[in-house]
Amino acid sequence: MELQHIALSRLEDAAINMRHGKAAPDVSDILPSVKTRGVLVPLLVRPKGDGGSFEIVAGRRRYFAAKRVADDGGEIDPLPCAVMEPGDDAAALEASMLENLARLDPDEMTQYETFVRLTREGKAVEDIAATFGITEIMVRRRLALGALLPGIRKAYRTEDIDAQTVRHLTMATKRQQRDWLKLFNSPDAYAPRGHRLKQWLFGGQQVSTEAALFPLDTYEGQIVTDLFGEKGYFADADRFWALQNAAIAAKRDALLEDGWTEVDVLEVGQRFPEWEHEKTSRKEGGRVYITVSHHGEVEVHEGWLTAKEARARDRAKTAKDEADRGGSTLRPELTNPAQNYIALHRHAAVRHALLSHPGVALRLLVAHAIGGSALWQTKADPQTTRKEATAESVAKSKAETALAEERKSILERLGLPAQRPSVVRANGDDTRVVDLFAALLKLPDADVMRVLAVVMAETLEAGTAVVEALGTHLKIDMRGYWQADDAFFDLLRDKAAVNAMLRHIGGKGVADANVTATAKAQKKIIRDFLTGDGRKQVEGWQPHYMAFPFKAYTKGGGGRLSENAARIKSLMR
Repeated sequence: MELQHIALSRLEDAAINMRHGKAAPDVSDILPSVKTRGVLVPLLVRPKGDGGSFEIVAGRRRYFAAKRVADDGGEIDPLPCAVMEPGDDAAALEASMLENLARLDPDEMTQYETFVRLTREGKAVEDIAATFGITEIMVRRRLALGALLPGIRKAYRTEDIDAQTVRHLTMATKRQQRDWLKLFNSPDAYAPRGHRLKQWLFGGQQVSTEAALFPLDTYEGQIVTDLFGEKGYFADADRFWALQNAAIAAKRDALLEDGWTEVDVLEVGQRFPEWEHEKTSRKEGGRVYITVSHHGEVEVHEGWLTAKEARARDRAKTAKDEADRGGSTLRPELTNPAQNYIALHRHAAVRHALLSHPGVALRLLVAHAIGGSALWQTKADPQTTRKEATAESVAKSKAETALAEERKSILERLGLPAQRPSVVRANGDDTRVVDLFAALLKLPDADVMRVLAVVMAETLEAGTAVVEALGTHLKIDMRGYWQADDAFFDLLRDKAAVNAMLRHIGGKGVADANVTATAKAQKKIIRDFLTGDGRKQVEGWQPHYMAFPFKAYTKGGGGRLSENAARIKSLMR
């Protein structure tokens, strides 16, 4: 079996497929994901015999979903495929792929973090691809997310931007990313996406005067400005590049004179693969990479070594330290079984001692919850939704805004980057746990409890009975956090429930008088009560759905929310 990406036009339904010849399958459930993320799970295919096309053995619905996106004018990259070889067992191959993929977190930003950790542990891209049963291109695409600004990565994690847009942004310079993010965050501006973003980034090779490293008065050609005179462009590209290259060479020489032992100027358009390198100080041999975009923009990446060089440096440093201690050629005085015996007894003593120091144990628990270990695996709830309006409503809510501010404060207290999307970032590294533990030991109890509260909040799984139990126990009044918005009303479908809600806010008479009206009309009346538009305004109202404990309006119930409430009611009497 070989994994590769194959263009949609080279794929067709296999005649052996039991569904071949039937109508196109219903792909409505997976279509939103394919539009947003593309096809992630490889199709199982085999060559047709003419050498140019492949027939699909498994993955027919994924193929039709991708075809639907393409037919609607969307962009679809070549699909990941597992190409069968003579003698391959289709059922066994498909089961193997599904088993491998089940080990991979579905969130692509989490995949990026996992792959970065593995590369820093010495794993090559091809090794990672083999481990999870995906193509090397998919691994490199995830690693390329590291080239994005934190704000863009956050927007992608929350599904505010799609995969095609992110793909193009990974090829943008930092200045272009900042310009695009400014448009994205502005309520009055339009941020180009998909193929329009590609045109915005690469359409035309005009070079802005902002990219020049040299004084503009040394350029002898014409500078063209826009209608407002705010942006200028070099009319003579050859003269620009002559001056720009001279300035780049001068910058390289200055960096060398400043003490950097090596400065590499990459080819125009070549990106710096940060994920394949490790940040290293100048003193420890780090080098400088200079990248130049086709638009002439220059970025300087100071202090990097390839991951392979960094590991070799660390091994050499360890060997030197052992030599300095006189231990490089000496056999340890303890055998492995002896070390195991001593380690277990020390472990038992430390565990017992922790019982008398709950404050220390609390700090260690929090460190593990944040950093993870071989025995701890934690992750923040992704707040997954297929509805963009729902994501926007939650992101702008009072509760999420307050949590974000507290998170930023906690990250600063722990010495972590304040722009991280979550405090929790478990990677199983006990060294990281020690660093966090040391930081927590310096904090007073009150601050540790604040950290713990944020960690618990981030790792609280949405839609569970635990949320219902907490809300009921804490007597949370949602009126302090939530107000009815368009996203809420758009999701109400059951007419009987809408009528009962109208009765809740407007009384039986109003509800009965409109019992035959459409659900849309009744929702309009509910809105009128909330705004006071032609109705007596009702302030401080919240639907039963938002109250703790949860309550439905009809006997049909609220699905898992009703189930959670019933369970909590029986347990918390």
